[in-house]
Amino acid sequence: MNSKPRVVVGLSGGVDSAVTAHLLKAQGYDVVGIFMKNWEDDDDDEYCSSNQDFIDAASVADVIGIEIEHVNFAAEYRDRVFAEFLREYQAGRTPNPDVLCNAEIKFKAFLDHAMRLGAEKIATGHYARVREQGGAFQLLKGLDETKDQSYFLHRLSQAQLSKTLFPVGELRKSEVRRIAQEIGLPNAKKKDSTGICFIGERPFRDFLNRYISKEPGPIKDERGRTIGRHQGLSFYTLGQRQGLGIGGIKDKGAQRGGGEHAPWFVAHKDMAHNILWVVQGHDHPWLLSSALQADDASWVAGHAPAAGTYGSKTRYRQADSPCVLAANANGAFHLDFPQPQWAVTPGQSAVLYDGEVCLGGGVISSRS
Repeated sequence: MNSKPRVVVGLSGGVDSAVTAHLLKAQGYDVVGIFMKNWEDDDDDEYCSSNQDFIDAASVADVIGIEIEHVNFAAEYRDRVFAEFLREYQAGRTPNPDVLCNAEIKFKAFLDHAMRLGAEKIATGHYARVREQGGAFQLLKGLDETKDQSYFLHRLSQAQLSKTLFPVGELRKSEVRRIAQEIGLPNAKKKDSTGICFIGERPFRDFLNRYISKEPGPIKDERGRTIGRHQGLSFYTLGQRQGLGIGGIKDKGAQRGGGEHAPWFVAHKDMAHNILWVVQGHDHPWLLSSALQADDASWVAGHAPAAGTYGSKTRYRQADSPCVLAANANGAFHLDFPQPQWAVTPGQSAVLYDGEVCLGGGVISSRS
């Protein structure tokens, strides 16, 4: 008999979830692996790795000595994540589907399935931690600051966190790789996955072309001069430098950090007039924001933190930046930044921190 309860681990085929399963089994848990298939529109496509990922996950389960089940959440993913992803892009915003996938699939559909299998907890290979304090659950940053994924998990609720384990959140990535090699996992040296799961390594614009119609229009600089043509505003994001098609344009009169060889950046998308506004120079004022408004707030504690000064991220892999929070009614909040933030992007998440504690956040609706 196992001395510890059943834990269902989301095995992705990657090394982090594999080591997660190993660590839990070593601690005496009754471990079951689940491989989640969330996308099936192009299984045979060269960019879709789900078939190979399942082979890797099954190989891991065999080495560790646990059962693995293949579960298809593609319908839930399309309805709850992908449909919203397309709506946001069509509205000119830049959504983060990984945030929604965690809240709606990995810690909702998957969690529900695991409970039906008799699990007391679920576990994933995310670099984050959960701490119980006074009967409440806190979401903490992973100890490896270069891999911390709390940004993507900020919408998790008390109920979800109470059922979740993040074993590798206590480790550095190098230690996870070492453990994987030590126990002979077949994916010990597998490259980390990047990008959005349903897009894989394919060119992003090629993928969006299949779902969003093109509406080409002018590209204008800060003086209002037309300097190129865009392929449709949905295909661009604030701060974007590559793929603008205007790399050869030189402007000896460019001001404010520009110069004739300075690169161009997307600074604004005028949806009403279908104009893409670009500027020269990374630190151009049009790219900097001293405040933002966010909607659809979700707070880990179940309620908004008190108004005051916190750390914040407006994009993943960004260092925490000081901000002043003013929580408004109806799930909205306002942030002021003592130091202007670069390329604050509507559709992305603004996430708040109190030291190592992730408090939650919301979806950026506007900036100023």
